[in-house]
Amino acid sequence: MAGWWRALARAAQRHPWPTNVLLYAGLYSSGDALQQQLRGGPADWRQTRRVATLAVTFHANFNYVWLRLLERALPGRAPRTVLAKVLCDQTFGGPVALSAFYIDWSDVLAPGPADQLWPRSCSLENSLHWTLWLPLGHLPLLLSAEW
Repeated sequence: MAGWWRALARAAQRHPWPTNVLLYAGLYSSGDALQQQLRGGPADWRQTRRVATLAVTFHANFNYVWLRLLERALPGRAPRTVLAKVLCDQTFGGPVALSAFYIDWSDVLAPGPADQLWPRSCSLENSLHWTLWLPLGHLPLLLSAEW
């Protein structure tokens, strides 16, 4: 086990971006599979594949680039700097990452003929509502729960 952990650390130092992408894919996929198993229903591998695809194509890349930019803009580990990084991440990075994750579950795009994506009516405002509500869910007094 210790050799595996050292190999992972070496890979992360030599090739940080691909290692990050593979770790995100593994963590998102295993988290989705575990969640499905805890529900007690049959495994939906199509959903797990969609979650892994989203992790590989967006989340891993976005978070890697976003956190590197944040570290370059606000270098250091002083408490004030760390607080500024957290506030920037929660203000800008959080809504982008959450909207990308939950857009897959929304009704904005639905499969149509030949697996093409077609917009559905009146669903954009609902998904925008959840995109804004989820990252700001800790501030329920400032936002209404329904539009």
